[in-house]
Amino acid sequence: MLKNIVLDALIAREDFEVKDETGGTTRNIGTVGTRDLEYDSFFFSALRKPDFQRETNEWDAKRIVSLIDSFISGDLIPAVILWRSAASYTFVIDGAHRLSALAAWINNDFGDGNISKQFYDGVIPEEQISAAEDTRKSVRKQIDLYSDYKLALKNPEKVEPHIAEKAKSLGALAIQVQWVEGDAKKAESSFFKINQQAAPIDKTELMLLQSRRKPAGIATRAILRSGKGHKYWSYYSPEVQNEIQDLAEEINEILFQPSLKNPIKTLDLPVGGKNFSSQGQSLILELVNKTNNVDNNNEKDDVDGNETVLYLKKCLKVIRCLNSVHSSSLGLHPAIYFYSKDGRHKPASFWAAIDFIQELEKTKSFSLFTKFREPFEQFIQQYDYIVQQVVRKHRSASAAYPYITKLYFVVLELLKKNIPVNELPKHILTNENFSYVTLSDQGLEEITSKDFSREKKSEVFIREAIESAIKCSICGGLLHKNSITIDHIKRKEDGGLGNPDNGQLTHPYCNSTYKN
Repeated sequence: MLKNIVLDALIAREDFEVKDETGGTTRNIGTVGTRDLEYDSFFFSALRKPDFQRETNEWDAKRIVSLIDSFISGDLIPAVILWRSAASYTFVIDGAHRLSALAAWINNDFGDGNISKQFYDGVIPEEQISAAEDTRKSVRKQIDLYSDYKLALKNPEKVEPHIAEKAKSLGALAIQVQWVEGDAKKAESSFFKINQQAAPIDKTELMLLQSRRKPAGIATRAILRSGKGHKYWSYYSPEVQNEIQDLAEEINEILFQPSLKNPIKTLDLPVGGKNFSSQGQSLILELVNKTNNVDNNNEKDDVDGNETVLYLKKCLKVIRCLNSVHSSSLGLHPAIYFYSKDGRHKPASFWAAIDFIQELEKTKSFSLFTKFREPFEQFIQQYDYIVQQVVRKHRSASAAYPYITKLYFVVLELLKKNIPVNELPKHILTNENFSYVTLSDQGLEEITSKDFSREKKSEVFIREAIESAIKCSICGGLLHKNSITIDHIKRKEDGGLGNPDNGQLTHPYCNSTYKN
């Protein structure tokens, strides 16, 4: 289940630099109360987050309920910091989560309500809806809904006595406001200074914020939300906007469908793990960078969106090869290539697979890989601890994945020499890049509990399920739900008919290219 609640839709984003002909007022309010945060209020309609603000999704249900409870009880809540633009928008410099949590309660939208539906074009992920419903249950149990407090104003007999009592003072409660004086540059400088001091911005998030006009940043944001949510590409022509959204949607679907649920009870696993996990942004950003050979330091702003479209097309080409029904797809099975034996998604292995595919294409070695694919996958499954040792050696996924790619090619070369799978590890040790590898799983943990943990339940399922998993009739590699084709055993060109006895399950590439 999604632990953090997605409140990103509650306060819309806007560019600091946006201008209008009317200008703004210099009279600023000193507090924000419940009426100000109702959807149809004048204040709320003009409330904005900077377009470089990170997603408002870092609080869990417990923290949201605690904030609302503190507000209702009249407890001290830190002041929010706002800035008024020339276009009369009120920007949140500090306090977006506080205001969003209150607005979520007031408008009954914890990531699944009318505001969120409009924001995400009516397409809200199942995980987000489930998390929102759980939050609403907690609010109803511990605080009660805002609609109950409003009902108490005119019909106190229809609500519980404690609600009627608190409703009397709710209109007098408010959060204090401090204001930033100055222009847009001053406001942006204040934003980064304040936010870095309060809760340091994640390295990936900071890069995305600072590159919000660059193609890699725009492409990453688009893929992350499947072309929904705040449109960082709204400056472009409608045709370019639609193309960005369509490309991003297809990439997102390949990466994150079907949804990942724990403990694992199916091999129908998503290639990219959980879309809303903490590693989601870095996973996609590295994917975009890798498939486009991006140098973030020299990347220029994308003024018309064409560069972003190009980035997405290159990314889609590789992702289709990774796992899809496209004719170029190798259909790499996530359970073998991207997950540990206990069901944890492995970013290093994911990036290594991207790297591996690009090298296979560059060297025109898809057919070579397909020829030895079955023993190749047997090696990865049986000796996954070697990959783990590579990651530990290099201390991070981003630093380790090029060496995992090298390991894959070493294995492929050994298989070409007809080295049996069970003898591969000792040959790998002779390679100077992997001399540190030990031929035992040093990561074994001592089990003391009599109950199965979520991870161990997943491990039992994966182990049993892989033994009976469907395999490609041509290469012998595992078949994944998202990359199955029905192949004519006797080709149509040779008179083969479309009857079941003449059909077999294969990977798209094995069917369309390797076989022929």
